Amino acid sequence: MAAHPQGPSKAVLWTGVGVGAAGIGALVAVAVADLGKADQLASVVGAVLAIAGIGLSLWAQFGGSGGTPAPPPPAPDVTASGAGSVAAGGSIGAVSTGGGTPPAAPAAPAAPAAPAAPATRPAPGSVTASGDRSVAAGGDIGSVSTGGA
Repeated sequence: MAAHPQGPSKAVLWTGVGVGAAGIGALVAVAVADLGKADQLASVVGAVLAIAGIGLSLWAQFGGSGGTPAPPPPAPDVTASGAGSVAAGGSIGAVSTGGGTPPAAPAAPAAPAAPAAPATRPAPGSVTASGDRSVAAGGDIGSVSTGGA
């Protein structure tokens, strides 16, 4: 289902429809009076509309941003509760939440067989790590050691 134009683009659309209808009416009126003059007029109008169409296409492709950029999404609500718990709003490379065992180094990524999909950020929301030595992240976690055996 196609999206309906909104705001200024809707006004431009209806202006274009009105100008087109007026042009067709004028060409029909001139054609009734003098077919040769209508042919010449149609050629000139067609050339002008083609140039306008090229200009509008270029403007839409390269210069018609349509306004201010969207504001960045709000930062997620990050909460860590409990002894040694860790929470991060983004990705975590390596975490050790207790004990004497450091986290293992993140494994080197294997060569992808196919092009990898682009990384996406999770939707804004809350990231909560609750309980002793718990870990939560709003992104990827490379390596975690919670201590103990």
